Amino acid sequence: MAADEKNIPEGWPPPPGKRSGGRKAAGGFTPPRALIPIIFLVLVLVFVVFVFVSGKGGIVDVADTEIAVLVNYVTGDETIITTPGVTIFLPWANEAFILDKAPNEFVMRGKQDIDFNHVRELSIRASDGSSFRFDEMVIQYQLIPSAAAVVLQDSGAGDAFKRNWVRAYARSVLRDEFGRYSSDEIADPSNYSTATAASKIELNRLLAPHGIEIIQIITPKPSFDVAVEKAIEDRKNANQEVERLQIEQTKLTQERVRKLAEMERTKAAEFEQVLGTLTADKIIADKNQVQVEKTADAYMIAQVNAGKAQEGKKLQEARALEVSARKEAEGLRARVEALEARGEILVREQLAEKLAKVNFRVVPYRRDPTPVRIEHIGSVNPDLVPVGTSTRTGGNR
Repeated sequence: MAADEKNIPEGWPPPPGKRSGGRKAAGGFTPPRALIPIIFLVLVLVFVVFVFVSGKGGIVDVADTEIAVLVNYVTGDETIITTPGVTIFLPWANEAFILDKAPNEFVMRGKQDIDFNHVRELSIRASDGSSFRFDEMVIQYQLIPSAAAVVLQDSGAGDAFKRNWVRAYARSVLRDEFGRYSSDEIADPSNYSTATAASKIELNRLLAPHGIEIIQIITPKPSFDVAVEKAIEDRKNANQEVERLQIEQTKLTQERVRKLAEMERTKAAEFEQVLGTLTADKIIADKNQVQVEKTADAYMIAQVNAGKAQEGKKLQEARALEVSARKEAEGLRARVEALEARGEILVREQLAEKLAKVNFRVVPYRRDPTPVRIEHIGSVNPDLVPVGTSTRTGGNR
């Protein structure tokens, strides 16, 4: 107690008449009485401005990108104001809440969360076990104007609806929809376009009860590991080559069909032309055949008639020759019979007739009583030599 008493300043406690009971005694500022009403008016003005700005003063200004919900605390009714401009209402019993109806962006980018609309990048595990990511995924969303009262009740005033709903559903829905595909399939733009559309539908289904809708999901090209990227690029090039070859095959098939059709038309025209020519030739040939047949028939009739006439003539000649031959044969037979009856006599007669025509002159070759050779000079028929004479050859007859 002694130490505490030493620390007590002198003159403490002050006398009752000198205790500080006001600003002046404490050395503070005491405003003049004329400024007190002005200060009061300023405070009232500030309060009124605060009330009007906060939507509790009976006047609310709605911008083009805003929507207001007027809540009647007496009846519990909620009125949605979508028309831009100033709206007057009964204060204290009503209150206006301003909500942002402009499109907002929920961005998934980077390695860490920045705020409720900027979070880390989206990484997804594909159905084949590989992983891929989107370097920047942007989801554009806004509140549904007709459901502004639901947004107010569900999320609260101001930007409260932007804080949790999209962030709560976006990552899981996107992983589910994109994770249905393998790394090869998701590299196909048509597949991740399908996944994007499915994600938008599912997010709208989940966010609609909270008065929020997805406008658009901007999906970039997915990123893979280097080896996967190379494999996907190689597959893409191979698919492009296959598509090119298929297009080339289709073109060649169409060209083949066109050429076959053209050839068929050409051959059909040629066939019709040849058929017409052959038909005309057949008609001419038929006519010629009839003419030839008629000519042949006439020739045959003429030849048959000529043959018959020749046959008749030859028969007559044969009969005449037969009669002549018979007569000659009969004469020869008579002579033969006569020769048979007088054969030796007739031979001698004939020999005598022949010898009568022969002149004989015997000239000895040498005067020898026994001549060796006799020549018949001037003989008509030197072959007819009397029997017993010698010939030129030295022989005897």
